[in-house]
Amino acid sequence: MSAVTTNAPVQDVIELLRFQHEQIRDLFDLVGKSSGRAREEAFHRLVRLLAVHETAEEEIVHPVARRALPGGEEIVADRLAEERAAKEALTELYGMDTGEPEFLARLDRLRDDVLAHARAEEREEFSRLRDAFSDAQRRALAGAVKAAEASAPTRPHPGAQGAGANLLAGPPLAVMDRARDLIRDALK
Repeated sequence: MSAVTTNAPVQDVIELLRFQHEQIRDLFDLVGKSSGRAREEAFHRLVRLLAVHETAEEEIVHPVARRALPGGEEIVADRLAEERAAKEALTELYGMDTGEPEFLARLDRLRDDVLAHARAEEREEFSRLRDAFSDAQRRALAGAVKAAEASAPTRPHPGAQGAGANLLAGPPLAVMDRARDLIRDALK
């Protein structure tokens, strides 16, 4: 399965990230409305999108925001705390059977947290990044985000957070995750 995000029809980093937030919302809805094998497949797509999206934000977007925006340190610290909590919850969900009764209740809590996080990013980080960078710079950042996503892990790894940790641990985790994805898909 290819990364959902690399085929986004946008070139501006802010549009790209907002497009991905829409995909995330849609996948949460699809997981909640599906059952059986369809729910499991939709959930794996959601996990993959969240993992590569957050990794790219941690490697590219947050470091830029930290340096370029007034109050960037605090903004990014808040977003990273939210991302860490979401990764931990997603890791727990990933270990569950999607048919378990508790799965949907926990998924709903995660959905609320992830969508609140996305709104905070869009309001406090993305809108200010749009003002801080030219069209050409935002296009270059979109290319960097897509490149980071291409080599990002496809599962949440709460211990690997932030640009440095992602750059160090990300590639081996990505190789392992992508191998697991291939095996899982082959056994369907």
